[in-house]
Amino acid sequence: MAIERIVVVTKKTALEELVYRLNTREQARFYIEQNGVSFVDYEQADRRYQAAVQSIRQSLPRSIKSQFIDRDFLPLYQFSEHDLVMTVGPDGLVINTAKYLDQQMIMAINPDPERIDGVLLPFVVADIAAYLSTILRGQTPHKKISMVKATLNDGQVLYGVNDLFMGSRSHSSARYQLTYARRTEQQSSSGMIISTGAGCTGWLSSIVQGAWGVMQYYGGAPSEPPSSQQIALGWESEQLWFTVREPFISKTSRAGIIFGQIAAGQELIITSQMPNEGIIFSDGIEADYLPFNTGTIARIGLAERKAHVLMKSSIA
Repeated sequence: MAIERIVVVTKKTALEELVYRLNTREQARFYIEQNGVSFVDYEQADRRYQAAVQSIRQSLPRSIKSQFIDRDFLPLYQFSEHDLVMTVGPDGLVINTAKYLDQQMIMAINPDPERIDGVLLPFVVADIAAYLSTILRGQTPHKKISMVKATLNDGQVLYGVNDLFMGSRSHSSARYQLTYARRTEQQSSSGMIISTGAGCTGWLSSIVQGAWGVMQYYGGAPSEPPSSQQIALGWESEQLWFTVREPFISKTSRAGIIFGQIAAGQELIITSQMPNEGIIFSDGIEADYLPFNTGTIARIGLAERKAHVLMKSSIA
């Protein structure tokens, strides 16, 4: 597919976030230093990020249109099928961006390898000139990442690359009816997490670790917690994990369905019984959520599309 535009997705640095919140750079400095933290680290990280963005701007070919957008505008931005999308930031920025795309390729760039590990970031700024020409010629080997999808009975849809959260906006209990594998029960909990192959070694893994620790205390757990290999599914996996957080058993709620996998063609059906404050959000972006209040039904399963992340070694 011919590339007609390059869209570069950036994010505010920690220093920019502080200045935005505290109004001035000097107030940000005072706030950081009074807490015994070096402001120099914030300045260096900001300087390197801005330099990386500027270098990318200069590296883009003038023969093709380009546009820079901040991550905050992703929910409203209209991508074209002929866009090449560059992300400049940590792994989370790739995740945040991918759920708004369809078949567009993502060139994920690590702007500061000394500070960012970058599991999903095969490129550095210095790679752009050499690899971009290859990509624009249509040579785009890539890795596919499975996604999760929530479809509500009012037609609204939400995608996630790492995971979906369903629960209450506040710390109150989430109340809902859960149907899975022909079983249905009323539940009251801290919410549910549905994780993809890419996300299952993150949030879900920490929940599993906590559950193992509780069981170990009571002598009902194996000597070692589940390994990452037992939890990991692989980025392209056609399965999802789900888990219920802190289920509560009462006269009206049960905890018989609390952990399992969702295969291709299978789905969770969740009917909200929360009068208000019920939400569903994905990939940790609480501001971009779907209301999930009484009477709303969510069907959750594998998405029909995948994220496409370009891989440096293959292109080379």
